[in-house]
Amino acid sequence: MIQLRLRKEEPLNFMTAFLKSLNWKLNFAVLFLGFVGMISILSVKPNLFPRQLLFFGIGFFLAFSIAKFDWRPFANYKGVIWGIYFLMILILLFTYFFAPVVRGARAWLPIGPFQFQMSEFAKIVLIFVLANFFQKKHIKIASLSNLFASFIYFLIPAVLIAIEPDLGSVLILFSIWFGFLLVSEIRWKHLAAAFFIFLTIGGLMWMGVLKDYQKERILGVFMPERDNLGINYNVVQSKIAIGSGGFFGKGFRQGTQVQLGFLPEAHTDFILASIIEEFGLIAGFLTITAFFILVFEIIKIGLSCGNNFNRFICLGIVIFFSVQFVVNAGSVLGLLPVIGVTFPFVSYGGSSLLANFIALGFVQSISSKNG
Repeated sequence: MIQLRLRKEEPLNFMTAFLKSLNWKLNFAVLFLGFVGMISILSVKPNLFPRQLLFFGIGFFLAFSIAKFDWRPFANYKGVIWGIYFLMILILLFTYFFAPVVRGARAWLPIGPFQFQMSEFAKIVLIFVLANFFQKKHIKIASLSNLFASFIYFLIPAVLIAIEPDLGSVLILFSIWFGFLLVSEIRWKHLAAAFFIFLTIGGLMWMGVLKDYQKERILGVFMPERDNLGINYNVVQSKIAIGSGGFFGKGFRQGTQVQLGFLPEAHTDFILASIIEEFGLIAGFLTITAFFILVFEIIKIGLSCGNNFNRFICLGIVIFFSVQFVVNAGSVLGLLPVIGVTFPFVSYGGSSLLANFIALGFVQSISSKNG
């Protein structure tokens, strides 16, 4: 009887210790963001609510599984990380050549009854590849050979994603790479040279890669009065929704811009505007505050790490979340072009949710091992 009681208690004690080792400020921030997002989706697109709830549950299970699993020994083997990187490149190639065209892009790979946007997972893979590279090379990163090598690791998936086309994901990939450079003792002259190169690439893309509607979106940021019924229509409706919401909002399913269909993509690109219209500026403030808590806790975890690899992982994930938020919120306010970037844990999207939760799982794993 005594032996049987010990066997029953050991798993319970282990699970209790594991749960205590997690950063619960991080978890509660994510739960709040998810709750706000799902309430808004239930109001705007009730038919999509069950699917979002399903992916949120799967995502949380994934995050806890990754946090509990000790993946650090595998990260020490170069072949594991590079194997995953090349596998992701093959998947992106397969997606481009064989995936069906959805909304003018070959970006979604059908798997069973669902479609997954593989570029979302490529961002997580790139974070690990660059973390592995920079932890070994960051002291000598100023050498042109190392700079060029890190750029190639970013460039290969970026090109494959750009031709889908999915420029929002390319921007996030670039931000991750550039953020790693900024903390790696790069020389200012090399940084200036890199900036000049990207200005040149941007000019070439403007002339030969970007489509007319993409150029119009960029121009619309600098000329908000331009074509209010066309390219700037979404942003105009977003500003109306935010302004009409007031402090406490119009109420659940009472937002006129949202419910009457004036605000397009109210459950994805413009979900922050739909939240503010129906639940008020206070709901928008609380949502943004929860996101800042999320980012702040990841920064704290990264600073407390005992090795550079874990620090770079946390850095990459902070950039991953922050750029999504800045671009999404900026497009809602008309400060940045609308390029289809989601609000982490809030916007509708299964692939985005799963990628965000995978990132969360790795952060929680680092946090629990630090503790």
